[in-house]
Amino acid sequence: MAADGEQTPTTYIQHHLKNLSVQISEGSFWTLHLDTFITAVLMGLIAVFAMWMATRKATAGVPGKWQAFVEIVLEFIDKQAKDAYHGSSRLVTPIAITLFVWILLMNLLKMIPADFFAIPLHAMGIEYWKPVPTADVNATLGMSISVFFLMIFFALRAKGLGGFIKELFVAPFGPWMFPFNLLLNAVELLSKPVSLAMRLFGNMFGGEIVFLLIWVLGSAGVFGAIFGGAFGLGWMLFHLLVIPLQAFIFMMLSVVYLSLMEEHH
Repeated sequence: MAADGEQTPTTYIQHHLKNLSVQISEGSFWTLHLDTFITAVLMGLIAVFAMWMATRKATAGVPGKWQAFVEIVLEFIDKQAKDAYHGSSRLVTPIAITLFVWILLMNLLKMIPADFFAIPLHAMGIEYWKPVPTADVNATLGMSISVFFLMIFFALRAKGLGGFIKELFVAPFGPWMFPFNLLLNAVELLSKPVSLAMRLFGNMFGGEIVFLLIWVLGSAGVFGAIFGGAFGLGWMLFHLLVIPLQAFIFMMLSVVYLSLMEEHH
């Protein structure tokens, strides 16, 4: 799409895996993936609008179809969050709902073929656009780091600054083993947001590559189109399970981590 001349399967896949980037300042750290940012914000606004539409005409009587669907989803998330969280904060269910719905909408963009975005954007002069934000490790790390800060907030709220620092040095081996306690607790704390981010990113990025390989297969003549269509349909049906499952796993692990941070050791 972006390359001049004949395009190979390798360049096709590389093209669709490249982000639209903007350099804010010097250094790779200050490179903003504009497509990830715009799409993530757009999915968030769609989620807010969808919830607003459900509440705008909400009734205590017989609900409409959309209200009934939203109520089922919210009740399910609320039950799962309350089962996993054993503290007293009322923020957990809203956090769980936000994470699940937002990640679900971002993941659902995987069901739209990449060329559906690339072709019109190419006509507008935009050469690169990676449509699935959760296939970008920057987005998943951003969400997991936000969860990490919430974990620290919940721990400080439940234990206080002194209690939190004391546990870092004392638990689980006792005060005489404080160097090992601090090392173990630091590794445990930092591994949680990293595992959250990499699990979601790995599943979405891997699925994106497989989809692109299937599209390439579909361009290899009549038999390629037949097999590509069959494989694409099977992979799409499989992702109808993977997409909500990954959103659910990210949400549930976040709630579990928040709950663990409030427990005294």
